[in-house]
Amino acid sequence: MKNKAKWGIKPSVFSRLILALATCRRILVDARFAGRIAALRAGGSTTAPDAPGPEVPRLQAAEPNAGLQLLGLLQQEGRFIDFLEEDVGTYSDAEVGAAARVVHEGCKKTLGQHFTIEAVRAEAEGTRVTLTEGFDASAVQLTGNVVGQAPFTGSLVHRGWQVTETRLPQVAAGHDLTILAPAEVEL
Repeated sequence: MKNKAKWGIKPSVFSRLILALATCRRILVDARFAGRIAALRAGGSTTAPDAPGPEVPRLQAAEPNAGLQLLGLLQQEGRFIDFLEEDVGTYSDAEVGAAARVVHEGCKKTLGQHFTIEAVRAEAEGTRVTLTEGFDASAVQLTGNVVGQAPFTGSLVHRGWQVTETRLPQVAAGHDLTILAPAEVEL
């Protein structure tokens, strides 16, 4: 079949972009993974025959409907898209600040209604932390001079955010989530 690659269906350009970004990040934080990618690029195997590396997680396509629903909710309560699509260069800083306050309040209200969001790390920013071997690289991003293997000790620059509960409303069958805000016509 024309659209089939050696290992399955050819991914879309967007899927390949997501894969490239995820792979780049993993190469930066996982030296063993970086070595396997280097071996693959050189035409070799991705694992040594006597020492298999950790299993690489399979990528899955993101379900776009929840993202579209969230964008619609942010637009409804905070006029988020209106604000981002506006050319703010033509307004004074005071006008932009006043508009940002309204957008902030509406978007914060939306997030509070539909998500429980907590910090990834409990320590205060600026605190020295030690990351032991096996730390969750998806929850903690290493920056600066990253050399060697864990344990790593550094300063917590940002506590991170994670969603611990989602409460998105149910959507009626056939509802077009790509319409983030309907056009308005005043009669």
